[in-house]
Amino acid sequence: MKPIVLNVRFVVKEQLLRGLRRCNDAKVRIRYLAIINLLNGRSVATVETVLKIHNTTVYRIVKRFQAYGEAGLWDGRVDNGADKLDEAYLGKLYRVVRATPPDYGWRRPTWTRELLVETMVRLTGQRIHVATMSRALAQIKARRGRPRQTVGCPWRPAAKTRRLNRIWQMLAALPRREAAFYEDEVDIHLNPKVGLDWMVQGQQKEVTTPGKNQKRYLAGALDVRTHILIWVEGDRKTSYLFLDLLDKLAKQYPEATRLHLILDNYRIHSSEIAKAALAGYLAGKIELHFLPPYCPDYNRIERVWQDLHANVTRNHRCAHMQGLMREVRYYLSKRNRKTGHKRVAA
Repeated sequence: MKPIVLNVRFVVKEQLLRGLRRCNDAKVRIRYLAIINLLNGRSVATVETVLKIHNTTVYRIVKRFQAYGEAGLWDGRVDNGADKLDEAYLGKLYRVVRATPPDYGWRRPTWTRELLVETMVRLTGQRIHVATMSRALAQIKARRGRPRQTVGCPWRPAAKTRRLNRIWQMLAALPRREAAFYEDEVDIHLNPKVGLDWMVQGQQKEVTTPGKNQKRYLAGALDVRTHILIWVEGDRKTSYLFLDLLDKLAKQYPEATRLHLILDNYRIHSSEIAKAALAGYLAGKIELHFLPPYCPDYNRIERVWQDLHANVTRNHRCAHMQGLMREVRYYLSKRNRKTGHKRVAA
């Protein structure tokens, strides 16, 4: 590194020390400290290490100090006028990022910083640099994420609302001797789901795929009151898997006069086999409440399955289905124990 030699009078050095003591701006204090350290005979490398700034920043600070003296240590952008990233600008940017480019007349389906800059020029008349847009996105806590695929409900909004309201009313007026559950099935694949993970620079972790995929299926019911999960396992996702769950619920809640299941419209829930069981030996014991089509967000057991994938199946390294299912059972059992302890403590 090119050595820097600064020669100033003692009185100038004293002024710098007084200016450092009065300064409340962290960035300006760094510039004061850089010059003072250099005046005390420290090298550029030492200043770079101590203040944790790049050596090019040190040289730039020195150049401005030599040109303008102490005034050169202050941010020259203070004369640029009001900050463009004010509350109104950030509020509009927040609404833009929540939408998609076609909503604002663009043909591209995803946002880039450059496209956001042009969109905000249209809306506010203010043009900012792409780097400033990065700062604006950080201020509104925007992030680049993976969108979730979904299917819109084909029902009219009024019909969907009526169905959901009936379910919420049933839960609100649920008698003490009755129980309610959110029910759903989940697939367990031996070939692991691939998800995000932390890696160091230059590394890309590998997830070994066993090759020929195997599947197991769980049918689960989440107790609305206790949040305990009841589940059964099967090799196939058929009506009999659903009936196994109904039988287990009936045995585990023998004193309940009725069990209410909130569930989706998957075909095994309304098959002839299921209807026969509900009209036969399970008559009067179990009542089904179907959600509107394609509305998984209203089935709270979906969150349990998401946590199961995040903690067990995503990026897993089990070579055999037996080992994977052992991990699944361990996680769900541990979850039930923790849920039970929390409710007792509450």
